[in-house]
Amino acid sequence: MNELQSRLPDPMRYFPGMGAIAAGMSKAVHNGTIPDSTVYLVHLRAGQLAGSTYHAVRQTQNLREAGETEERITAVASWRDAPCFTDAERVALELVEAVLAPRPFVPDELFARAAELYDEHALWTLTVAIGQICFFIPVALIARPIPGRPVGQNYNQVSRR
Repeated sequence: MNELQSRLPDPMRYFPGMGAIAAGMSKAVHNGTIPDSTVYLVHLRAGQLAGSTYHAVRQTQNLREAGETEERITAVASWRDAPCFTDAERVALELVEAVLAPRPFVPDELFARAAELYDEHALWTLTVAIGQICFFIPVALIARPIPGRPVGQNYNQVSRR
């Protein structure tokens, strides 16, 4: 039986500073201005939009660990008509969809709705949270780490060259 392997080895062997970048992004995003569950909902939606099983699995695990219900986790895929999200979560999901659309655009009306629900610090946090997942989506799609494995164990150990 073939064991599932990533396409590329762990990038840390080539970019040892990437760990510090990832840690800095996490610290910036998980600063308390927006709930961690909102960050994970946005990251799950981004993973779904990008077609990344790795991110879908990882963010689902994060949401479960944060105490989210299966109903809310499942409803992220169809959030627009799901009754279980707050207005702030809905605008966050709408923002990530606007950013990841084929022709990205955040209309003034969407920004105005977000500004009614989030202060400037929280809006920046949400913006950085979207940027954080956008930083890692190419890693997941190109290197294809193994979904569900702990970070650091989701890449093959053998270089292709």
